[in-house]
Order: sequence, then structure tokens, then C-alpha cells
Amino acid sequence: MRFPLLTVAALFASVSYGQAESTRYPLTLSSCGHEITFERAPESVVSVGQSTTEILYMLGLADKVSGTALWINPVLPEFAEVNSRVERLSDNAPSFESVLAKRPELVVTAYEWMIGPQGVVGTREMFDDAKIPSWIMPTECVGKDNTQTMDGERSVMYDPALLYQGIKELALIFDVSDRGEELVSELKARETAAVKMARDLDLPDNVSGVFWYSSADLAIDPYVAGVNAVPGWMLSTLGVSNVVTSHEEWPTVGWETIATADPTFIVAADMDRRRFPADDIAVKREFLASDPLTREMDAVKEGRIIVMDANAMDPSVRSIFALEALAQALSGYGLAQ
Repeated sequence: MRFPLLTVAALFASVSYGQAESTRYPLTLSSCGHEITFERAPESVVSVGQSTTEILYMLGLADKVSGTALWINPVLPEFAEVNSRVERLSDNAPSFESVLAKRPELVVTAYEWMIGPQGVVGTREMFDDAKIPSWIMPTECVGKDNTQTMDGERSVMYDPALLYQGIKELALIFDVSDRGEELVSELKARETAAVKMARDLDLPDNVSGVFWYSSADLAIDPYVAGVNAVPGWMLSTLGVSNVVTSHEEWPTVGWETIATADPTFIVAADMDRRRFPADDIAVKREFLASDPLTREMDAVKEGRIIVMDANAMDPSVRSIFALEALAQALSGYGLAQ
């Protein structure tokens, strides 16, 4: 399920430049507890992650992106052309050296496991030593502890307000706050529409769901969305129970436990990545239909399997549209009271 986004032309059609104040430099920000300062708007940026890269494109900053990495799904169709001109340093984690080779004036990401205390790309201090500011989306550190597991644990449910904050901060850094305000306004409108659609469904209290991201091996427990993760927020917003109660972002939970909970529907991640066998959506479908446990689940028997872009299950603009798409999918199942 690919999620549509407003075209760039439509997105900025109503922008009246000059409404928001220009950024005043030097600009100092706190990014996940790490202070960074800009003397001027960066001329080049490396974005480690699909979500931050697409935000930069939406802000009209594609010409500033000198390199990108860590992609799960194809780029949004409206940015296919601009993305083709940006160097892909790696489909997964780039090396510290490859990032430095682009001589960026800023490095951004949505993940501390990429750039952080144990970052596989590098630590904040490593980039400081190279005199390159590193910025991380607030979705990664507010109400979230990344010290125990790679994906981290959320002590409170994901809030899209953090996504909007991140968009505005990026716009401020690049002195395009008007564009940031317009983008956030459009996203909030879509979120509001999705919430209304969900409320209008009037689902009964016993409707439940589970989000299956992938499995390191089909013979072992799958990675599923924790109660406070982005998919947990989607379910809660729709008035649906998550059969997974762990606070980990992506815990492993046995199929026996999931089958016993018997969720009303299953959301399966679709991705181009092929790190694990179950990254392939066709493999997921085959497993659900043939495994002795999963094939007896009501969701499988009734065909209530929803395919969703994996990137929409992370803190990204796609999560807003995924919420709407999920509400639409559920409306077709005849579950309303």
C-alpha cells in the first residue's frame, strides 16, 4: 500500500513567503540533549534515513542534500526525479568515512542507533570533532530510552507533535520556516481528517490488531510493534487495542502469544530491504497462510491482512497518511457497531 502525498506544487501553492520570521544566526539548538550551533544556513547536508530525506525534499531543500542512506521503501513518487540526482551512500548504514567524504555542513537522522552513543555510523562527538553538526529528530529521544535496545523503549506513546516539531526545526536551520509551517499545516489537516474517519467508524471495544515488521528467521519470534510505538499510536487513535503490550519499539513476540490473542487484523510491513527472509511481503503472506498456528487466526481466515509501507511504521510523514489508509481499510471489513 503506497501512500499518496500532496504534490510539491499543491503543497506550497498557498504559501505566502515572508509570514514567518527569517532565522536569526547564530542559531543554537538542543538536539536530543546535544547542543549544536549554526552560523548560517547549511549549504549541504547528508541525511541518514529515508524519513529525514523525504522531509528535506518536502521543504524544497533537495539541492542541499549531498548524500543519503538507509532506505526501506522507494522514495515518494513525486520526488523520484530529485532523488535520482542525490548520491545514495548506502541502502543501509553508511560508513563514517563516506559521510565525511561528502563534506557536509550538517548530518541529520531519525535514529540514535545510527548517530548516537553507540551509533553504527558514528557518535555525536565524532561529528563534533569533524566540525559537522549532527541533528536527530525529536521523535527519537522525547519520551524514549535508546540505551537498552537498538530500537529503544517508549515510556509514553508516540506523539505526532514531535514529528511536526522536527519539521519546524529543520526548516528553521535552513531558514525556510514558511515552508515548514505550510508543511506542518497540511499534515495536521490530514491527521485531523484521519482521526474523524476513525471516530466515525464506531468500532466495538473488542477490535484488536498487530503490526508485523519482519522476522530474523521464520522459525523464531517476529518483530512486532510495541504498545507505544508509531503503530501503537495509530491503533490507539483508531480506538483499537494492540495485542502487544511491551514498551519496546519493536519487541519479538511469539506467534503462540499472538495467536492466543487472536487479533482482528494484521498489518504487515512491505519493504524493498532484504535483510531478513520475512522482509519480503510475499514470504509474510505465505507464512501466515501455511503455518499451523497463524492460518487458524481469524484475521488470516477472513483475509484481514493489511499491507503497509514499512517506513510508515516509523516516525515519518508517511505515518500520517498510513493512519488514514488504515481507517479506510478497516471501514471495508464491516466491523462497525
